Amino acid sequence: MKIGMLGAGAVAQAIARHAIRHGYEVVLSNSRGPASLAPLVKDLGALAAAATPAEAAATADLVVLAVRWPQIPDAVAGLPRLDKTLLIDATNHFASLPPNPKIADLGDLTGSEYVASLLPGARVVKAFNALFARFIAPDPRHEAGRQVLFLAGDDADAKNTVRDLTSEFGFAPVDLGMLREGGRLIQLGGPLSALHALKQD
Repeated sequence: MKIGMLGAGAVAQAIARHAIRHGYEVVLSNSRGPASLAPLVKDLGALAAAATPAEAAATADLVVLAVRWPQIPDAVAGLPRLDKTLLIDATNHFASLPPNPKIADLGDLTGSEYVASLLPGARVVKAFNALFARFIAPDPRHEAGRQVLFLAGDDADAKNTVRDLTSEFGFAPVDLGMLREGGRLIQLGGPLSALHALKQD
């Protein structure tokens, strides 16, 4: 499986390192162009590459969206149509970040429903957004248990793929159901947002 990263910040890097550690090719992208990612790609090693967002998405079996909320429209604007492509939405709908945080008003939509509306045909799974990057990056297997990873989505097969992949990374994935109900639990303001828990096996 080849994984395309839309974004190259702390969350994207943390996920990329897990993927590379388990033998997956990763193609990173950002708004500043592939050349700006050369030092990161060198650090990540032979399984990492840099490309434009459109190239990263077009060549990937799985796409991870991990950019700041205001950047999403620009990040997805030039993408090819992602029919049947599995997309992990790791974003949070912060219109502005701390120390003066503001949550974007999406009306009745959840954050991932909004993302899905921008990417018709993509099979969107919400995951990783409820964890701070510093808890995603380390080995998720701890003496007391595995780091719980909440996920939600409308496509059962897509969720199964994300479940299997993140289990391989060492996480303990917990399926919360559909994007609307499950996504609301883990998005900003939801009861499971920023809840870091370990599952005992």
